[in-house]
Amino acid sequence: MNAIHVARGAATAPTELSSYDAALAEANVHNYNLVVVSSIVPAGATVEEVDAVPDLGPAGDRLTVVQARETRAGPGTVAAGLGWATGPGPGLFYEATGDDPDEVAAEIRAGLDAGAELRDWEFTDREVTVTSVEAPPEGYTTALVVAAYGESEPVF
Repeated sequence: MNAIHVARGAATAPTELSSYDAALAEANVHNYNLVVVSSIVPAGATVEEVDAVPDLGPAGDRLTVVQARETRAGPGTVAAGLGWATGPGPGLFYEATGDDPDEVAAEIRAGLDAGAELRDWEFTDREVTVTSVEAPPEGYTTALVVAAYGESEPVF
């Protein structure tokens, strides 16, 4: 079976992009060229939450992901989350971001419910993971949850 690894990251840095890069480093997907896709879990895939995504290939390769990402400047709460519904066939990911982790989780659950109603698929398992962090007064802070699909592939 093909594995989809779900990992979280959060970081503060002097620029918006550098905080995103540092959050990607916490999830261990910072050395890939990420290709963000919509939110379908292929049939036969397993979804596993991990502390950090394992090595999935050489630096610079293309890596397919679903991601939830929120970045803010200055103080406050930053939250991002992913939820997934799986079963014997295809499954769904839903993502949400904001400044309240409980609201982010509720939005994900509502999205999964709505997505399930649109499809004639069986969903036997549902999971939600949210990461949040208090941003300091200086710099930019990013919270993210990323689902990395399988192994990376060469760009060329």
